[in-house]
Amino acid sequence: MRRRDVLSGLSAGLLPAMAWAQGGGQAGSAVPAGPGPQSWDSVFRLAARLRKLGQDGLDPAAYAVPPDAQGASEPAVFHTAVYQAANAALGDLVLGRLRQPSGRADILRDPSTDFTRWQAELVGLPEPATLIDRAANVPEGAAAIRSELAKAAGLVASGGWTTIPVGEGTLDPGMTDAARIPALRARLKAEDPVLAAARDGGALYDAPLEAAVRRWQAASGLEADGRVGAISLGLLNRPASSRVAQLRVALDMRRNALKPGEERRIEVNIPDYVLLVQEGDRVLMRMNVVVGKPARATPTLRARLTTVQFNPTWGVPERNAREDLLPRYRRDPAGMAAKGFRLYSVVGGERVEVDPATVDWSAVRTDRFPYLIRQDAGDENALGRIKFIMPNSDDIYLHDTPDRRLFGRPDRAFSSGCIRLGLPDDLLLLVMEGMGWDMARAQRVYDSKQTQSVGLRRPLPVRLHYTTVTTEGARVKMRPDIYGLDAAYAREMDRGGLRVATAGAAR
Repeated sequence: MRRRDVLSGLSAGLLPAMAWAQGGGQAGSAVPAGPGPQSWDSVFRLAARLRKLGQDGLDPAAYAVPPDAQGASEPAVFHTAVYQAANAALGDLVLGRLRQPSGRADILRDPSTDFTRWQAELVGLPEPATLIDRAANVPEGAAAIRSELAKAAGLVASGGWTTIPVGEGTLDPGMTDAARIPALRARLKAEDPVLAAARDGGALYDAPLEAAVRRWQAASGLEADGRVGAISLGLLNRPASSRVAQLRVALDMRRNALKPGEERRIEVNIPDYVLLVQEGDRVLMRMNVVVGKPARATPTLRARLTTVQFNPTWGVPERNAREDLLPRYRRDPAGMAAKGFRLYSVVGGERVEVDPATVDWSAVRTDRFPYLIRQDAGDENALGRIKFIMPNSDDIYLHDTPDRRLFGRPDRAFSSGCIRLGLPDDLLLLVMEGMGWDMARAQRVYDSKQTQSVGLRRPLPVRLHYTTVTTEGARVKMRPDIYGLDAAYAREMDRGGLRVATAGAAR
């Protein structure tokens, strides 16, 4: 018997009424009492669309979509199961698979979203599969990211890409390597149609391969020098599945994201190494920044910039003192003093300055560092000439630096957690706008060498966020997952994450 024949008799509403049933720790289920405005074929089309949720970065297996065969054998059960699956998937597409990802202060969902409106459409539309399509494309840049996800998933399905053997030394243009260079060429051909169409140079690192390496390095946020060393090789050898994970996360991060208002704000994208000052969608300033190295990752956070401090001193954190400065004291204690570093011990509750020349530095252990270190204000100070204070529990701030050489590099994860600014004076003038400051006045304060703090008339919101996938129209730019936060997010998505039991607004 054909499916249409089996189900035609049910269109009169013979299914049990099951509207707005609660269950499964998910948003309230929207299950119509019968096909209503939908044809029975549309229920099968809805089931077929749910089986394609992988194209939206969701795992279809998480929604228990029933097989079509059940539609003939148990039509009532099939109908109910399809709508329960659709309701759960719709909730994840609209509200986010992870309502609040663990440890991600940068991601806030919009609490005003009324999910019941989407549920009402699900049971009321003649073609409910179109609602799944619409929800999937709501996030900003979703179409471009979904297109890139399809390519990445295709690569995984075809077996991924070639792994490049680890050999000795860097691969440089012009050299020959019978094992690594053919593997490098095959790896890049999987993504680069220009290289795929070029003549195969075999074991020679020729010009077409060099150009492809440079394109890949630029797209990956690396220095595009054409040299394939340990860093480039490590990223090239990441499995294709890691790209799929990043794109899945990029889609979910954007779902029901709380949109910023029109207030002027500072946005720092950690893995893109960029700071923006924005008003609404308008970018007022853009600059390169240096962020924390993976071992001292810059945290995601939200704060308000309240104070500018000229000629700051630096109270060196204990970890920096133990791991960074102790080796330098062992080599040259007099040189450290010349750079303005002062050494203190605590005696009877009082801080007492210690002459570093009197310390047996070979006997000082990294696990029991007994001193406090402060660096005086000045040209050698690690914070440079200016510090932007935004009170937060991690003691993270924005600051100048005397070391300007890193800002031209595409990979800029080198700090101990705080944000080093490529254009600190430009930011100073912008945040102090309307307060009677110009560079001449700021320079006089710099020249005084005196520490001076100035409260801002208009404190600015600051968000340090972790966004490895950005879009510009149809173009998708991906940056390395330098701290592994995308990988952690993807794992949490696959575990199910935090789900919300409500038939109403997002919580």
